[in-house]
Amino acid sequence: MPRKFCSIFFVSALTLIFKTTAYAQPQKGRFINASIGIGITFPYDDFDISGSGFYAQAEYVMGIKTWFGVRPYAGFILTSPADSDNPNLADFKVSSKAFMFGGKVRVVAPIPWVAPFIEIGVGASIGAFETFTPLTNIDESGAFIHIPYSLGLALGPKHNVELAVTYYEHPSLEQVNGGVGITLSFPLRN
Repeated sequence: MPRKFCSIFFVSALTLIFKTTAYAQPQKGRFINASIGIGITFPYDDFDISGSGFYAQAEYVMGIKTWFGVRPYAGFILTSPADSDNPNLADFKVSSKAFMFGGKVRVVAPIPWVAPFIEIGVGASIGAFETFTPLTNIDESGAFIHIPYSLGLALGPKHNVELAVTYYEHPSLEQVNGGVGITLSFPLRN
């Protein structure tokens, strides 16, 4: 039943996007988006192990339509292992120290003042990663492919302030890192 609900929601959201002309990105055109927030890291394994720290990202936004845009990005994340409440997990940790870059596409629901959006793309991370759990033992440095995805809200009359949760999934490292933050949009003049 939940899968059927997700399908109905997705089709309804796409229908709304294609049927309306309200602004859902600041405007068509080119922008720079700057994000800053709290960095988080957690393993694929279902254990109470995480890392926290700092996250920042910049995007070059190409607003093709008011509801669709392409976004090359670059950013970094620095997370340190957090203490676990479970004494049995005290020796396990997850952390990331990486520079990230890639490209995403954004689809926005065209709702005035509060426009929800989703993003997905592909990118690479260069840095050091640790994923130590009872089931995983990874300590790697180098370049790795990641899959970025985001959920957020574009706020204001021109949607130039955003609140978002962005994740970067690293299948080869068996960890997900990301950030929770605020984004400001700055238009570029021609």
